[in-house]
Amino acid sequence: MKHLTQEEAKSICDKVMSFSKADECNVQIGGSRTGNIRFARNAVSTSGVVADTQMVVAVAFGKKQGIATINEFDDKSLEKVVRRAEDLARLAPENPEFMPAVGKQSYKETPTFIQKTADIDPEFRAQVAAYSIEACRKKNLVAAGFFTDVTSFSTIANSNGVFGYQRETGLDFTCTVRTEDGRGSGWVKRSIGDANRFDAREAADVAIEKALRSMEAKALEPGRYTVILEPAATSDLIGNMLGGFDARSADEGRSFLSKKGGGNRLGEKLFDEQVNIWADPWNPDVAVLPWDGSMLPRERTEVIKNGRVNSLEYSRYWAQKQKVAMRAGHGNMIMGGTDKTTAELIANTKKGILVTRTWYIRMVDPQSVLLTGLTRDGTFYIENGKIMYPVKNFRFNESPVTMLNNIEEIGKPVVIAGDEVPYQMLIPPMKVRDFNFTSLSDAV
Repeated sequence: MKHLTQEEAKSICDKVMSFSKADECNVQIGGSRTGNIRFARNAVSTSGVVADTQMVVAVAFGKKQGIATINEFDDKSLEKVVRRAEDLARLAPENPEFMPAVGKQSYKETPTFIQKTADIDPEFRAQVAAYSIEACRKKNLVAAGFFTDVTSFSTIANSNGVFGYQRETGLDFTCTVRTEDGRGSGWVKRSIGDANRFDAREAADVAIEKALRSMEAKALEPGRYTVILEPAATSDLIGNMLGGFDARSADEGRSFLSKKGGGNRLGEKLFDEQVNIWADPWNPDVAVLPWDGSMLPRERTEVIKNGRVNSLEYSRYWAQKQKVAMRAGHGNMIMGGTDKTTAELIANTKKGILVTRTWYIRMVDPQSVLLTGLTRDGTFYIENGKIMYPVKNFRFNESPVTMLNNIEEIGKPVVIAGDEVPYQMLIPPMKVRDFNFTSLSDAV
């Protein structure tokens, strides 16, 4: 079905509330249209558009909760989903951590919708694939990639008078380029809300260059090296750490932010003074909905300031239990940087390794956020400010906490969606000393 307008969504929410006999009722409506095109071996394999709209109704009798979902919006169906949720609530046990519905809120609109992105059509998607495929054919390379674009809307409402409506757009593109003999590999990722800022040719050229440059890789001994991490490599490492900024897990001793003997490390200096990370729902590059999953309004929040832990995320239940002010959960993460490009970081490096991508990352020790993973799709040796030759990929054992204490230089932040965490991110490239490579990998 077509996306609901704000007026249509409000009318449906009001009807649902009128049908409910529960002590409280919460409604969420979400609709999306997702277009995609996939290509492999220099040919398009699939393409299409998927559209859906769903509503979730959550009700409560005292501390007993019930939730039901539906994708039909006539009056009979709306009443049916309310009754189903109420029946489930009556059968449910009491939730000892139940929190009542939030009171009426005010939401400041964020810049999440771009018309140019919403206007993406099959011809646009086909052209994105064509740029990569044709460029690779000319150089006897092999391309595989996936492009998606999303236009969506979100609505929230509850029986206390809460109502919010907002539209969103975004696109995501990944492309892997290999040499025909499989000895060279390059990769690129672009995650952007504004199609005006997406250049398929530029993205494909990045992957092509890395594939061509990564052939004839030499083996270097594992050990500790100065590394330059491109944003795609940085995002998944730091993302694993940022997911641990939860007050409850820290207070209960399950986090690297737990303090020995109890409590958390809020206010402690754990990182280099260059490290500043914050959340800002209104940042135009990584704008997110102005409310979180609890219907609380988001705000700009300093997470790490000059190397100190400045704030932690509290669920409504944990905030009440710990007697602290409730704050909405973050939807993005932004790390401060400079105007330096990756090329400038390379030029300032006497000896080091350029890591363009990390993958297959797994947690080794949550208490220190020790991670293990592999480099991939282009790893290069640097000497006297120049890339000298490609090197075989490494396995690494490293903690982003340690990494952010070993920063030598930070570059200009770029938009990238981390694969390991559900955040939109603005993350810079960075030069880090003593990065721990533990063994070699034969993968390209």
